[in-house]
Amino acid sequence: MKIIGLILLVYLAFSYPVNAAPRIAVLNFELVDDTLLPNAPEELTRTASMKPLLEQAFSKLGDYEIVQISANDQDAATAGVGYLLNFNDVAAKLGKQSGADWVVVGQHSKHSFLYSYLMVHLVNVKTQKLAGDFPTELKGTHQKVTQRGINWLAKKLAARIEQLSGSASTTTP
Repeated sequence: MKIIGLILLVYLAFSYPVNAAPRIAVLNFELVDDTLLPNAPEELTRTASMKPLLEQAFSKLGDYEIVQISANDQDAATAGVGYLLNFNDVAAKLGKQSGADWVVVGQHSKHSFLYSYLMVHLVNVKTQKLAGDFPTELKGTHQKVTQRGINWLAKKLAARIEQLSGSASTTTP
């Protein structure tokens, strides 16, 4: 019996992945639109596209596991616009419920028809602390501008995750 237990222990020791893929939860981006015509349907659609675009960008960069958090769970955890961006511990608890290692919290702030900003926080679920702040300016409203900004953001987030976790998950495209 001891031999079977020893064999099983050795098997488990060598079969467990040492460098497991980082598990990332990307929350839905919130829109804060301070323009003269706030919350236009095009801007709501653009903002809603940011989460899936960021998830796709992560999958192109390397070995990341995207963890889904439902919109209902996100809504239940927030007390209003900007809440999860300002309370990293609450965002971390939301990520922990879904088994994530990292949570990306984003807000799309539009103050002009010419430009907008993505205010993005990377939260370490284990420490419940802010791991990085990534403001990104988007000049224009075209899909190409949004995609370029999201791709830049994904590279910066991936580099920070790699730096903090010591993993070699990212690759240079």
